[in-house]
Amino acid sequence: MHTLAFDGRMGASGDMLLGTLIAAGADPAALDPVEAELGVRYRVGSTTKAGIDATAVDVFLDEGNGGPEREDRADHDHSHDHDGDHSHDHDGDHSHDHDGDHSHDHDGDHSHDHTHAEGAGPTRTYSEVVAVVEAMDLPPAVERDALAIFRRLGEAEAAVHGTDLDSTHFHEVGTDDAIADVVGVCLLVADLGIERIVTTPVAVGGGTVAMSHGSYPVPVPAVTELVADADWTIRGGPVDRELLTPTGAAILAELADGVERLPDLAVDSLGYGAGDADVPDHPNVLRTLVGDGSGGLRRESITVLETSLDDATPEVLGGLQETLTEAGALDVSILPATMKKSRPGHLVKVVVDPADAERVARRLAEETGTLGVREGSAGHRWVADRTFETATLEVDGDTYDVKVKVATDTTGTVYDVSAEYDDALAVAGTADLPVRTVLRRAEAAIRER
Repeated sequence: MHTLAFDGRMGASGDMLLGTLIAAGADPAALDPVEAELGVRYRVGSTTKAGIDATAVDVFLDEGNGGPEREDRADHDHSHDHDGDHSHDHDGDHSHDHDGDHSHDHDGDHSHDHTHAEGAGPTRTYSEVVAVVEAMDLPPAVERDALAIFRRLGEAEAAVHGTDLDSTHFHEVGTDDAIADVVGVCLLVADLGIERIVTTPVAVGGGTVAMSHGSYPVPVPAVTELVADADWTIRGGPVDRELLTPTGAAILAELADGVERLPDLAVDSLGYGAGDADVPDHPNVLRTLVGDGSGGLRRESITVLETSLDDATPEVLGGLQETLTEAGALDVSILPATMKKSRPGHLVKVVVDPADAERVARRLAEETGTLGVREGSAGHRWVADRTFETATLEVDGDTYDVKVKVATDTTGTVYDVSAEYDDALAVAGTADLPVRTVLRRAEAAIRER
């Protein structure tokens, strides 16, 4: 499986993600739809961070929007030193990627003053951002991912400020350069032909940042909301400054699965995307590795619901599998338990998609009469991809069909084949064979294909 792995030890921002993907082999020409729609230009160059040669990407207004004429995307030497304060407006105005002056030394012999796109363009509502993205005529998968990322950003801002999605203004993360970051990353990922994206634990930094209402500890509230819904984990430090921006957090939350360490990869390419600041003793870069990885199970977000029962009848308990599955449960387990006053009872555990948790909890309460349903701490599960195939068996000149479940990992490698018992039982009764024989022959027929 063609895998992209981010090394998140120095956090992530939109421009770092753009830089690291281009450095890993993505074609900058894939960014053309954004430039055409927004009237911005991506400037791709190189810089050095604590001895590491890295790719730097900035977004500038084109000439018609107050910026320079379009230039070829050649390698330019970008010298960035952004150690200024981060200004966060907690109505959603996150100035997080570029603080301070930009000194661009093109080929080492002259400099240019350019109009940076940061904060440029109108501030937008969520629906206005959606309209801009949809107007770019993007590939369907790219559009889907970009819109999902902006939805995460909008929901995070709404949660922080107690508003709803439609009335939340994005401000800084809805301006031209933020849209260029989000859509650009999705286009570059698609250009690389990636099938799976993972990230190691992502550093958030530390200390405090300046916001419109005063100082606030890192990570800022919007980032905290975003990482709460992510599949990966965060780490504090290694320096006292903001390392994970809202844009970077939203992109990774939507696209990446979490891993504790870099996976086994036959590495085809790698790259480093430069952050703005020069951090003593820490290369301020986001590293990316691209290659074919060994297969694993698919990570899936879940919620676990539990309730304890001491008065449920066998008929009610026996029907929970069907009724809760109809309501959206992924798995239902009923375990014997000892209740108050040593009375016998049962513990019901239900695995659900987080989006279905409230509905399934209500159905569980209605079916059992329980006075409370607990939500467990499980955040995800590892699951196989499952498909069903039909095995055709011949017995004494007659043919019979048996449905067989095939389990595969993320590379498509089959690791389990299991015939459906009810189908096998029906064939066994008709063909006068032991059910174990039917199961074995059906599974063998699928394995031999």
